[in-house]
Amino acid sequence: MTRLSVNVNKVALLRNTRDIGIPSVIEAARACIDAGSDGITVHPRPDRRHIRPSDVDDLAAMLTVEFNIEGNPFADQGDGYPGFLNIIRRIRPAQCTMVPDSPDQFTSDHGWDLSKDAERLAPVLAELRDLGIRSSLFMDADLEQIDRAGKLGPDRIELYTEPYAAAFAAGDAAEQVERFAAAAAKATECNLGLNAGHDLNLHNLPTFIRQVPNILEVSIGHALIADALHMGFDATVKAYLKALA
Repeated sequence: MTRLSVNVNKVALLRNTRDIGIPSVIEAARACIDAGSDGITVHPRPDRRHIRPSDVDDLAAMLTVEFNIEGNPFADQGDGYPGFLNIIRRIRPAQCTMVPDSPDQFTSDHGWDLSKDAERLAPVLAELRDLGIRSSLFMDADLEQIDRAGKLGPDRIELYTEPYAAAFAAGDAAEQVERFAAAAAKATECNLGLNAGHDLNLHNLPTFIRQVPNILEVSIGHALIADALHMGFDATVKAYLKALA
């Protein structure tokens, strides 16, 4: 069964609107784990608009499930920010997902272009391998780019699923399903483990999982946290696990 990693960034975003410490990122993560989540994901950004470096430390100290930390290893981290790779070296999460977003980017909206970035990613992947950290690259459902990823040698790729989610919402997902299924087959051919994430939700997730093969893990944040506002974390996580089944 595909594993669920809950991204708790939006819990931190709400907390950061007031300086009183609620809602608690730690309690949200604990509730997700108690409900059956297989992992917790965070994406610390240099502007600290949601997850802060201290949150990463606090989560690392309490997690009993896999920790996935996302971020751009090359972006300018800003004054006083410890730097993404320094966080990874200190925490040594189960998985590091590298995303090509800029520090001021609203949200991740594209995968790596390995015709340009492979050379500088190679030593980072080698370091993660030496540290015993599973590596994943955020990638578009582009067969040529996935082939390049296979040659570069991360452990996994994470398919950027917003194009599928948008097509599903418009009622015309067939072409995108075919595209992502082909991308998944290509990843398997290249001996790459396969994750997926971005705008997946309770409505579009079952179709995606049924028709796109070999998805090992989905990382879901925005929709899941929004659902939890109405349903609570326990019921929401269980609903997503049911959708994955």
